This record gives sequence, C-alpha cells and structure tokens, in this order.
Amino acid sequence: MELILLMAVLMLGGGAAWLTEAWDEALPRRVAMGTLAVAAVLTYMLWQGSDQSIALGTGTSDWRLLISHEWIPRFGISFLFGLDGISLIMVSLTIILGVVAVVSSWHEIEKATGFFHFNLLWTLAGVVGVFTALDLFLFFFFWEVMLIPMYLLIAIWGHEARSYASMKFFLFTQISGLLMLVSIVALVFVNHEVTGVWTFSYFDLVETVLPPDIAYWLMLGFFIAFVVKLPGFPFHTWLPDAHTQAPTAASVLLAGILLKTGGYGLIRFTLPLFPEASQQIAPLAMALGAAGILYGAVLAFAQVDFKRLVAYSSVSHMGFVLIGVYAWNELALQGAMMQMIAHGFSTAALFMIAGALQHRLHTRDMMAMGGLWRDMPRMGAIAMFFIIASLGVPGLGNFVGEFLVLAGVFRVEITIAVIATIGLVAGAAYALIAMQRVFQGPRPDNAAAVADFGVLEVGVLFLMMVALTGIGIYPQPLLDVLEPVLASIYQLSNTDVAWIGRLP
Repeated sequence: MELILLMAVLMLGGGAAWLTEAWDEALPRRVAMGTLAVAAVLTYMLWQGSDQSIALGTGTSDWRLLISHEWIPRFGISFLFGLDGISLIMVSLTIILGVVAVVSSWHEIEKATGFFHFNLLWTLAGVVGVFTALDLFLFFFFWEVMLIPMYLLIAIWGHEARSYASMKFFLFTQISGLLMLVSIVALVFVNHEVTGVWTFSYFDLVETVLPPDIAYWLMLGFFIAFVVKLPGFPFHTWLPDAHTQAPTAASVLLAGILLKTGGYGLIRFTLPLFPEASQQIAPLAMALGAAGILYGAVLAFAQVDFKRLVAYSSVSHMGFVLIGVYAWNELALQGAMMQMIAHGFSTAALFMIAGALQHRLHTRDMMAMGGLWRDMPRMGAIAMFFIIASLGVPGLGNFVGEFLVLAGVFRVEITIAVIATIGLVAGAAYALIAMQRVFQGPRPDNAAAVADFGVLEVGVLFLMMVALTGIGIYPQPLLDVLEPVLASIYQLSNTDVAWIGRLP
C-alpha cells in the first residue's frame, strides 16, 4: 500500500502545487517540499519491510513487496508492481534528489512556479513507476509519464536554445522508446503463440523460450532504448544539449535519476529476458562503454561551458555502468549499481553548483569566472568535495563503484579494463582544470561580489556529502541489500553460470 500511496502522493502533490499558484507564486515550492516530506516518510516505511522468497518460474525471487491487480484482463495487462533491493534503493535516490531539485530551483524559477513543480513531481512519480512496474505495458506507461514532464521542464524553463535541446531530447528518447514498445508487443505475441495466454507480466515473459534470431532482434529494441537513456556512446548526443539548456532542477533530475533508468532497465529487463542474445552483444556493449568513457572524458576536457563539462563527464561515468552490466559477474554488477548511486549524488550536486553559478553570474563560461572562492568560500569548498568525489578518490562512493566495476571487468576482458582506467586519468585532468578556472586564479578587476550558498543549499548538499562519504567508507549495507536481488535475477534469467562469471 505504501508504494501506491507514494506514487499517488507525488501526483496529487503536483496537482496541488499547480493549483496553489493562483493564491501565491511562492506557495507551490512549499507544497512541493511538503509533498516530498510525505514521500520520504512513505519511503522509510518501505525500508521497514523484510525480504520474502517467492517461488517464481524455475527459481525464487526476493521481494519486499508485490502488488498485482487486474487492469485489462483481455490482454493480460495488470497493475503489477514489485519492490526488491534494487528498486528500493533507486526509489530512495529518487526522493532524495527530488528534494535537491526543489531546493536548487527555490530562487531560480520565478514564472509559472505551480506548473513547474507539477512537472517536477510528475517526473518523480514516473521514475518511481519505472523502478517498480513489473507489467511491461505498465512499465512503458510510466516510461512515458517520466519523459513528457521532463520535456516540458526543458522546453518552458530552459535557457536560450531550449526549443532545440528539448526537441532533441524528446526525439531521441521517444523514438528509442517506441522501438522498445515494438519489442514488448512482439515478445507478448511470441509468448502467446507458445502458451496460448496473453500476458505482459515480467515473471511470465522471462520464462518464454525464443528462437535465437527472434530473441536477438527483440533484445535490440530494449537495448537501444536503455542505452540511449543511459546514455551510451554513440547515442549520447542529446545529453550535453539537454543538460546545458535545462533549468538546474531538470539537470539534477536528469543526471541523478533519469539516466539511471537506462542502467536499471538493462539489469532488470534486457539481460533476464534475453540472456543468450545479450551474451552475443556483450562484447560490443562493453566496447561502446569503454569508448564512451574515453570519449566523454576527452570532450569534457575541451569544454569552457561548466554545465556542458559536467554533462560530458556523465557520459564518461555512465560508461562504467555499461561495461559493468555486460561483464555480468557479481563484482562488476554490484559496481554498476554502486556507480549509479554515487553518480546520482555527485553529478546532481555539480549541476546544482553549475546552476547556482549561472543564476548569480549570468554565464556558464568558465573563462569569465575565476577567483570565486574569495566571495563564495562555502560553494568553493563544497564544489571541491564533489569534484574530488567524481574523480573516484578512495573513501568516497564513486571509488567503490568504479573499483568494483574495474575488478569485475578485469576478470572478463583486460583490454576494456585498461581503457576504462585511462578514462579515470583523463577525468582527473578535466575536473581539476574546472576547479582551477572557476574558483582559483585571479578575480576579474571589474567583477561584482556574488552571494555565497545559503543555509538551505548548504544543508541539502551537506547531506549528499555525508551520503557519499558513508557509501565510500562503509558500503557493505548497500551491498547486502543488492546481493540477494542479483542472485534472484540470475535465477530468473536461467543464464549459464559460466557466462555470468566468465571464469574457467
């Protein structure tokens, strides 16, 4: 019940924020923050549940919560939601970064504040649905619910080239999503031919025995949709434009949680539904991930636009998720999940800092900045922390994810691991140069004083710093939550254990 309430609260809260704009333009912010406070309480209640092993197909699966009600029984479509360790962690990250998004827009958004927070909260509701829907028709429904409000956030409240960036974002994600819908429908038809039953249930479809050639083409529909959203090279070109033109809150949500739906989809759907076809494409997927790591790092190094630099760094960091997923052993897969969590915190924080700088200085050009630590010591210290975190320094969460990915990939393909490691070195160069250009060096003589972070911004960023430090120093609690879930996915996928480990 808490899971349904969580999505309902976010949707109703969005509607309430829109309606209250008529009374006071500042009221929607408070309504959104109150909505997220209630959502946080419901999320905490979800953590209080305990895993139960449920017999599904040929194996068992550990779920904290399963909800199933008929919706369109004629076609086997149902309200099927499930919450396991992976879903619970990603839903929690969604609510936390929702708070960060509202705080980051507190002083930035001044027009149509009600409609802005409506779209923000509905984006969060769509993401929660994506992370928990186990009926594939329902999953696609929430995939659309997630994308349309994000398109509006960029198109209405974005910067100078917002129309181009929002349309590019929409076309990339919508066309790839339609490919996934075709694959979903085709998979349902193939399953009906075999079993005589219409169903969109994940647990039924994962048992479908597919001819190899059909399985490969259906897998491609899912793979392309999720890699575009990740984004993986060469499907990444929508991301820098979307991030650069998006308002700060949209950049926080886009980097922190929407990109993670791509990695989640690969782990939850692509590999279990099409294990043999995924094995065929694994070398190509890992090569694309390694290319993305280097390509994103090199292009980030060449940027003078702060937001665009952080956007290309996301392409590089999410490449670790792609190679970790398709290495498909315990270390790499856990590393991919930890990388998604840590990247959600660190990159969302950097976009919040970039947005705050643009709001204060009216520019994203790092060459026009310099010496800002003098006027903004709090922002400078916080930026230094998150830049160091993004470098993968030991003791912080990003290091745990990248180390586990590299350790797992090294068992599979040493060349890919070496290329990914080179990407880490390039990452250190662009991150430290950005810190030097923005906060160190001489301050322009005619530069006016700018306001530092206030209590609200410092408070929410401090909590993210604590989270990254906690994950970096003691990641075991999160790994304990992930371990049984990954074992369940192995069982549901009926994947050969020798392939999972790729070891003799």
